[in-house]
Amino acid sequence: MLMNVTWSFKVKNKTKHFIRAHFCDILSGSQSPDSDFYLYVNGRVRKNVNPSEQIRLVTPFYIDVVDVSDGSGLLNVSIGTKEPRKDAGFLNGLEVMEFLNKSDSSDKSSSLVYIIIGCVAAGLVLVLSLLVMFFLKRRRSKKKKPEEEATVWSPVDLYRGGSSDNRLFDPVYNSPLRTNRPFDPVHNSPLRNLNLGLKIAFEDIRRATNNFDPQWLIGKGGFGDVYKAILPDGSRAAIKRAKTGSGQGIQEFQTEIQVLSRIRHKHLVSLKGYCDENSEMILVYEYMEKGTLKEHLYGSDMPSLTWKQRLEICIGAARGLHYLHSGSEGIIHRDVKTTNILLDENNVAKVADFGLSKLAVREQDPVNISMNIKGTFGYLDPEYLQTHIFTEKSDVYAFGVVLLEVLCARPALAHDLPHEEVNLAEWALFCLSKGIVDEVLDTKLIGQIEASSLRKFMEIVEKCLRDCGEERPSMGDVIWDLEYVLQLHMTPVQREPHEDSTMTISGVGGGNSLVVPRLMVSDSFSENSFVQKKSSDGDSSETQVFSQLKISEAR
Repeated sequence: MLMNVTWSFKVKNKTKHFIRAHFCDILSGSQSPDSDFYLYVNGRVRKNVNPSEQIRLVTPFYIDVVDVSDGSGLLNVSIGTKEPRKDAGFLNGLEVMEFLNKSDSSDKSSSLVYIIIGCVAAGLVLVLSLLVMFFLKRRRSKKKKPEEEATVWSPVDLYRGGSSDNRLFDPVYNSPLRTNRPFDPVHNSPLRNLNLGLKIAFEDIRRATNNFDPQWLIGKGGFGDVYKAILPDGSRAAIKRAKTGSGQGIQEFQTEIQVLSRIRHKHLVSLKGYCDENSEMILVYEYMEKGTLKEHLYGSDMPSLTWKQRLEICIGAARGLHYLHSGSEGIIHRDVKTTNILLDENNVAKVADFGLSKLAVREQDPVNISMNIKGTFGYLDPEYLQTHIFTEKSDVYAFGVVLLEVLCARPALAHDLPHEEVNLAEWALFCLSKGIVDEVLDTKLIGQIEASSLRKFMEIVEKCLRDCGEERPSMGDVIWDLEYVLQLHMTPVQREPHEDSTMTISGVGGGNSLVVPRLMVSDSFSENSFVQKKSSDGDSSETQVFSQLKISEAR
């Protein structure tokens, strides 16, 4: 029988401790005052431990004691019985915690304060350094800042340029850009140095599009969305705003501005301005009332174009491309297609979208022109795909595909058709070789086209789509040939009954056929040519086959 049990702990001398003793009677069979005992700490503190006062047996409870250790370096905790011949009691657990001196805590607190002060000081130094650098940079840029460009909505002058010293890179020329100011690569952007007088404030564009109202959206493209806009002078414009992830960037943006600021032609879309504020890439064009040529051929509910209208549109687009190719700078469009031919309110065609354009390098190795495949599949020159060399004749090939779209009213690539008909150029040339052009002809044109006009038109297409670029005609040749096709259509040839040379165009989906005279034409004619025959009595009579047709320049 133990009447007293003591636990000793090594502690610091003269140190205050917090002691918590844990009790739980798990041995007694019943609650009785006889089970009460004492708790001693260092023999000076005595606490009554009364398990009998708990609600029931096996109920844990604890007693807290605060004491200061003596000089022995030991902390003694004891339990003892209240009466002789009884057990000393029980102790289930003991917690001993030392109180820290005030000086120790203050040392740690002061260390923490020093750390915080050091971090704050380092942060202030960094912020001040950044502010100083910012103000110095701003001050320097103000000293070098060029004159502010005016916000002008009117069209640009035809040519701009200046000194070639300190030149920027020109994406159109693939060479240094001609500017009127020295180039500072840190403080000047290439567009600011153009000094075109075309820069438009973003706020003006936002107002012109009614804050880019979705109701004013008139088109979507690879570069971005196109909005109708009302300019401050009351005129209408089309605003193309680049979108994130379009795949086209600052180079295409610069190229379009470079090209359109150098050229002006009735059949090329005019640039009215641009905006590059806050990383925006926005182009402002003249407004084209009737949208794209493609929308008038297929994929929309717009009225169908007549054959005469289609020919006039093709001639207009060809003139625009010829102007690009034949100018002193010789620009290749590189993305000729029906969605890049726009129509105004009078159905006048204008070529648009010059983001991929390049300068045609003459009298040099053509490999300098292009080493990257760019353009739209279905319109790409097969020779270009093999050699990566893009020339004016690559534009001619793409224009040949456009001519087929005009004739057939279907896309250049139609993946929903049988395999052999997917590629329009290949399928049309196959039908031409088999003499079944009527199978690709737009059904809305049945009965409208003169056979001679159609035959000459298909001859132009075949020349444009030749595999070898050198065998293709120039855009100047294409223009004359298309004008000849239009003349043939407007002035059909009447033949005598005994002249049985004919060409038949079958109606699609019907049993009727259109039988028209076959026109035999040599490669060159003089103006107002005639075929003559004499009567038996010697009198001269004329059978006028071609009258007042200006076809001397037909190819």
